[in-house]
Amino acid sequence: MATKRPYVAGIAGSSGSGKTFFLNCFLNHFAAHEVALISQDDYYIPANTKTQEENKLYNFDLPTAIDREAFYRDIDSLFSGHTIYREEYTFNNPAIKPRIRETRPAPILIVEGLFIFYYEEVNALLDHRIFLHADEEVALQRRLSRDLLERGYNGDDVRYKWVNHVMPAYHRYLLPFRDQCDRVIMNNTDDPQPIIAVTNEISAELRRNAL
Repeated sequence: MATKRPYVAGIAGSSGSGKTFFLNCFLNHFAAHEVALISQDDYYIPANTKTQEENKLYNFDLPTAIDREAFYRDIDSLFSGHTIYREEYTFNNPAIKPRIRETRPAPILIVEGLFIFYYEEVNALLDHRIFLHADEEVALQRRLSRDLLERGYNGDDVRYKWVNHVMPAYHRYLLPFRDQCDRVIMNNTDDPQPIIAVTNEISAELRRNAL
């Protein structure tokens, strides 16, 4: 018997746009068997062969930093009804032992990442496109808070990457697709209520379309 194609929602946003919180709120609306999530971040080509100093300058914000073929192959496997297993990305931190993520097919598939609209073969699979946006200064402050507190990065390194890697990639590989998205969500506040409200609305819409 043929496997029914999942309803696919693509979610992308700039660094600091609040995508992680949005995703967590969104996923909370569904049972585990109703939704699957596949994240582009788990397909970074390992940079752990580089020295720590080299890694500070390595540009992770390029489409070539991702194993694009494996990313698409695993999405296709989910379409075919197969469970996929992938080692989670640990931001090249040797102190963290990566877990193996198990992703099972589900009626709703969430694909998220910076390049999901830029990769033509991935973009062609999406039924619903969501774009999260935050003003640059707001996004930078969130990035600084995350990278300094959670990842132990140096502030100068964070700002260097922001100016030379993060923003150029955003303007080249994500922003041009904003007008093609079904929904653009502005997220300049740390008040969680607007995001909770919009995920309530979107999840109800996807439930009607897919379940």
